[in-house]
Amino acid sequence: MAVLLFKTSSCSRTFTATCVRLHSSLTSELIANMDKKATWDRFYADSSSRTRQFKNFDWFFGFEAVRNLIMPLLQTKSSTEAFLQVLDMGCGTSSLGPSIYQHCPVPVWVTCADISPVAVRLMKEHVLAEDVHSRNSFSQLDFVELDCTQLHRHFGSRTVDLIVDKGTTDALLRSKEGPGKAGLVLKQCLEVLRHSGSLLQFSDEDPDARLLWLEMEAREIAAEVCVQEVGEKRGVCYYCYQVTPRLNVQQ
Repeated sequence: MAVLLFKTSSCSRTFTATCVRLHSSLTSELIANMDKKATWDRFYADSSSRTRQFKNFDWFFGFEAVRNLIMPLLQTKSSTEAFLQVLDMGCGTSSLGPSIYQHCPVPVWVTCADISPVAVRLMKEHVLAEDVHSRNSFSQLDFVELDCTQLHRHFGSRTVDLIVDKGTTDALLRSKEGPGKAGLVLKQCLEVLRHSGSLLQFSDEDPDARLLWLEMEAREIAAEVCVQEVGEKRGVCYYCYQVTPRLNVQQ
């Protein structure tokens, strides 16, 4: 049975980053099918066709809202590898993954993965056009088409140091046929993460609901879950759920 240690901390900071509210920006039909590849192919194709100039589409908030959560975490991690492996899971056309690559002082290999080849292509083209550079000259940035219920096809067991999930699990849980896939994604994350690694789920879901879901889905895996308030925007509170696999947790 899973052993989950729950810690909570509040944060009075409010952020000013652009926030895209999930429920107000998508149609009911799209929301019901957010677990489908075709849905996101159409979404990103339609979004890019409306403007000549590429613009990142960031769910909830941008990188600056969580920079002070992510950067210190990466700087305190140690690895025997040349890079810290970072996965931006369900990246879409977000600026989060590329921003980690740009600003992290330690060498990282950032993989931005999405089920939509349209989103992956748009991001590749944007990064090439903007000639994005990293703070650490050894860092790498990659974009891959990947179904996040099958992370093992790209990553070996216990090889990833940090996984960031900004709205991907939320999208699955809110879609008609997605909740089962959300559970598979969580299990895949805990499989590919190092025991010193972390999964950061950024969500607007209340801790009472998300912690219960995490406990149910991770019941066979010892893990520690910490909850921190990210901030509030337009009356909506956002949270960071940090899930860390553990080798041994005393019951």
